[in-house]
Amino acid sequence: MLDGSPYQGYLYAYPHKTAYRRLEPRPPLREVWQAEPRDRLFLYVHVPFCEMRCGFCNLFTRARPPAEQVSDYLRQLRVQAEQVAAAIGPARYARAAFGGGTPTYLTAAELDELYAVTRDVMGLRPGEAGLSVETSPATATDDRLAVLAAHGTHRVSMGVQSFLDAEAHAAGRPQNRVEVDRALDALRAARFPVLNLDLIYGIPGQTSRTWEYSLETALQWRPEEIFLYPLYVRPLTGLGRRGDPDAPDDDWDRQRLELYRQGRDRLLAAGYRQLSMRQFRRRELPDPDGPDYSCQDDGMVGLGCGARSYTRQLHYSFDYAVSVREVRGIIDDYVRRPAGDFAYAEVGFALDGAEQRLRWLVKSLLRADGADADAYQAQFGTELATDHPHLTAIEARGWVGWDGPILKLTPEGLGRSDLIGPWLISDTVRAAMAQAVLR
Repeated sequence: MLDGSPYQGYLYAYPHKTAYRRLEPRPPLREVWQAEPRDRLFLYVHVPFCEMRCGFCNLFTRARPPAEQVSDYLRQLRVQAEQVAAAIGPARYARAAFGGGTPTYLTAAELDELYAVTRDVMGLRPGEAGLSVETSPATATDDRLAVLAAHGTHRVSMGVQSFLDAEAHAAGRPQNRVEVDRALDALRAARFPVLNLDLIYGIPGQTSRTWEYSLETALQWRPEEIFLYPLYVRPLTGLGRRGDPDAPDDDWDRQRLELYRQGRDRLLAAGYRQLSMRQFRRRELPDPDGPDYSCQDDGMVGLGCGARSYTRQLHYSFDYAVSVREVRGIIDDYVRRPAGDFAYAEVGFALDGAEQRLRWLVKSLLRADGADADAYQAQFGTELATDHPHLTAIEARGWVGWDGPILKLTPEGLGRSDLIGPWLISDTVRAAMAQAVLR
């Protein structure tokens, strides 16, 4: 596997949702959270709606839903929040995000209701939690952004992908540059503390020159953060239906790796520091997580039909799908559920001690700061190097090295995060993922 493509998969969560299975019997959330620390949690709210489904997108979302379904979804979100809050008990949210989908697909009034649910039911304080919200060029309108700003939203992230219309269209995103510039003007006028822009490399027809154009154009807006994503072609997506998503392409791999290095070097020269393979943040700004939250150690509470929740021993969610028909079915099921259903975990993965150690390693090592062996020992009472002897295989390739007690990916290792992450997956999780039926 280490000799294969550097683009095996984006391991943003471990274990992947395709490893989740029905939990029988369904454990009550009150029991799931009973022994968990609840003083610095992450609250994630999933809004599964967009104005369009991008060709590269394999997220859980529906394009242009009926207005009544959106209203029903928001009502049910409040019902779920009431059940979850009662089960978890008093909690403090140190971080929060509204994602999807595109939360700003909601109207201004609907967004106001979304904030009300998280404030009145969950007790979220957006300013304290550094709330992040996803938007898009078409939905970053003045009235919607005014709601986000009024509620103390800290960070707004917008996927531009490319500043060239032809490239955006080639990636299956029918946007236009005029709309992108209008949205950026509106975002900067709203004065959010952090603006993030997403760009994609490896788009058909993209060259080093056109990639440089998108990079330079993004930098003109001085975003506090920039994410650089390699293009993936996944099954059941728009691009995936055009051809074989699993077909090997050495030339494409080489191009993506070259464009990654070009983008990385340009952002570093422009005063950004690299936090992961994808994430770059202006050097003068503090770490976006900060001391109050650690994704390796602290839990997550998810609301909405596509949201995950994490405790130390159980990751859980609802059903998962990518295809349009299956996503619609899951949303329909969510809005019809009786309130009592939300007091239980339904689909998930139980992490034993070995999986907890591996998750901590994955979530740490794929960050530029690396995995602190002293923190690992304090957490688990064992040695990181002893528990994970296979790490010597990537150390021999020059992709990882020790800096005192901290194991870090080298610059070339960071560029291969989408190979190293999947390589670290346990046999148990890998087998469960392989048995999943993609829908």
